Amino acid sequence: MGGGIFCIPWLGEKLSARHKARHQKRDELLKERMGSTKFLGSQVGGSSVINYSYTDFPWKLLAYDIYYFFRYIWALPWIVWPITPSGSGALDELAFTRQNLFCVGMHLLLCVLQIGFILALPMTIFFPLWIDILALGAFFTVNYLLCLCLNGPTLTYTSDPKYAPELPEHAHEQWIFLNGVAVGDHWMKNNLNRLALTFKRPILGIHNQTSGILFDVVECLIQRNLGYATYDVRMCYRIVKETLYNPKYSKVVFILHSQGGIEGGLVLDWLLQELPQDLLAKLEVYTFGNAANHFNNPHRHVASQNLAQRNPAAMTLTTTTMAQIEPNGSPISPVATGLRQRASGTSNGTENGHARTPTLSKESSSLSSSRSSTAALDRAIGHVEHYAHSTDFVAIWGVLHFCTSLTADHSMPRFIGRLFVRASERGGHQFCQHYLDGMFPLEKDAETGQYIGAADTNEFMESEIQVGRQGDAGQNAREAFEVSYLGRDFANEVEFHGERLKGRNRKRTVRVKDLSRLWLYRNGASPPELPPFVTSENGIVRNSTL
Repeated sequence: MGGGIFCIPWLGEKLSARHKARHQKRDELLKERMGSTKFLGSQVGGSSVINYSYTDFPWKLLAYDIYYFFRYIWALPWIVWPITPSGSGALDELAFTRQNLFCVGMHLLLCVLQIGFILALPMTIFFPLWIDILALGAFFTVNYLLCLCLNGPTLTYTSDPKYAPELPEHAHEQWIFLNGVAVGDHWMKNNLNRLALTFKRPILGIHNQTSGILFDVVECLIQRNLGYATYDVRMCYRIVKETLYNPKYSKVVFILHSQGGIEGGLVLDWLLQELPQDLLAKLEVYTFGNAANHFNNPHRHVASQNLAQRNPAAMTLTTTTMAQIEPNGSPISPVATGLRQRASGTSNGTENGHARTPTLSKESSSLSSSRSSTAALDRAIGHVEHYAHSTDFVAIWGVLHFCTSLTADHSMPRFIGRLFVRASERGGHQFCQHYLDGMFPLEKDAETGQYIGAADTNEFMESEIQVGRQGDAGQNAREAFEVSYLGRDFANEVEFHGERLKGRNRKRTVRVKDLSRLWLYRNGASPPELPPFVTSENGIVRNSTL
């Protein structure tokens, strides 16, 4: 009887059509979720004191971190998932090579030992103190020796010249990479070589050495919540600072991954406190799977900050004047100058026996320049971009949590920088295997089969942009989308205020490659260095680089 019902032609066709429609709808929904890229512009700074920020009490920050760790724990497998494919061959972290198997095996051994150590800690109360001290010393010695097998002898590394030899057109650039959690020297070298192959520039690596996955996570919590700078943070700060002061370099590109985002954020905090603004303008920062809880890049002028809050797409004209005082006069201490001149019996610089403050127009050389830029882009550091996967646990716990949450409730810290959020089946956390292979895949030579550089087109860069909702980051908390799109290559700044601009944007499909500045560096290329709306300011290019 049942078989007769399913043999009815019209019923079978109806059920089949319904089944196909359901599967088609599910496939379209999956494609929309797993193949889309959401763009959010940079948050706008302000004077409000936020209840939950990196400046708060450490115990409060730690409590929030633990709470959100368990809230987002569903994404934990995506730290290593998917294991395949390996688009960069042996350069990928999880490629089936002897060195990678050794690294994975060492980390598994360290995890077992460290879990056992944590579980055994409560037992120390049942033993004499001297036994506890000996046991702790023995454990940390073994842990240190095992980590030596992973870390190698040095703190800094450079990419292999065969992937990117030094070229004269890039002599004014210095690219610096700071790695993330659980990276030994083998994976560090692979990360550097993958970056060099992608962007055709030598890469300097500052090694954030691993102590095992669990202890690295503890170190992340200490750095995030206490603001404590470990040895590699201090060395990174020194290297970046010396590079920025080096007149040989007019551009410093700082690439961060995972825990490197926390450490790099601490480095930037120190740089923002100490360095002149024109040196900070050399710096560009790009992060992947950022684990930080804040990222600072303040506006250079309060006027541009206020304007960015009211009208992010507006232009702002800033005039900077520098005065170089001649040695024969000082406007700071005219009295002392007059006394010295009377003692020497001269009347130069005095009128009727009284000391005179020299005027800048007559007794000093004045250097003045003007520049125009959008209010949202008028910041100390020229460019900051964040790349994240929507299923990456570290990114969810870090940049996505702090950058996309509502700021209107005054419960989130500032997180400055443009954010590209990708939903993809390859949305893991590993730097080469997941981020670079998915966002900057390589191209092979058709004859030799060797990797020759970044592919000129890929799914991520060709994906259509979905502009993040205002609720994702707070009302009036992000630069206008028109600013982000046209801030790179628009021809007439007057159009910035016109309706014709918005109409043109609505008609054109905007893709990731239209907004990503890092994409313009692939295969040795460079973005336009002096856009029409930026002029050089006393030899330094603002919001761009030389």
